[in-house]
Amino acid sequence: MKHIILAAMSAAMLIPVAASAQSYGEVRRDQRELREDRRDLNRAIRRGDRGDIRDARQELREDRREMREDWRDYRRSHADVYRRPIYRGPAGYRYRPVNVGYRFAPGYYGRDYWVNDYRRYRLATPRYGYQRWVRYGNDVVLVDTRSGQVVQVYNRFFY
Repeated sequence: MKHIILAAMSAAMLIPVAASAQSYGEVRRDQRELREDRRDLNRAIRRGDRGDIRDARQELREDRREMREDWRDYRRSHADVYRRPIYRGPAGYRYRPVNVGYRFAPGYYGRDYWVNDYRRYRLATPRYGYQRWVRYGNDVVLVDTRSGQVVQVYNRFFY
């Protein structure tokens, strides 16, 4: 009886490890599927067959939806990674939601606000030397460092 209880307890401890192992490999597989679906869609558009185009678009939508669900599951299971200390902006800072195309003053995307460990947060790799992931309030923003222009925004990224 003791062995059965110990086996059940050890199995219960291993299940969360296996569930959170939806790690980097699964994300790469999802990204590869998206690339393949985009290629299929482009081929169908070049050939001009409406049925193939419709099927390729549907498959691409489904794979994007699945990737978003995987992302949400990852965030839920790794919530501690996304809890950060309170944000302290530059002098005169007042939070205002931003969109793509907004231009930040240089103080907002300085070295103090960079998100250097972007892979830990599953963010895309920025273009070397031209773009940086920056924390802005609880948002994370991809900024073109030459112009201060916002390239991408994830609202309420940090808890």
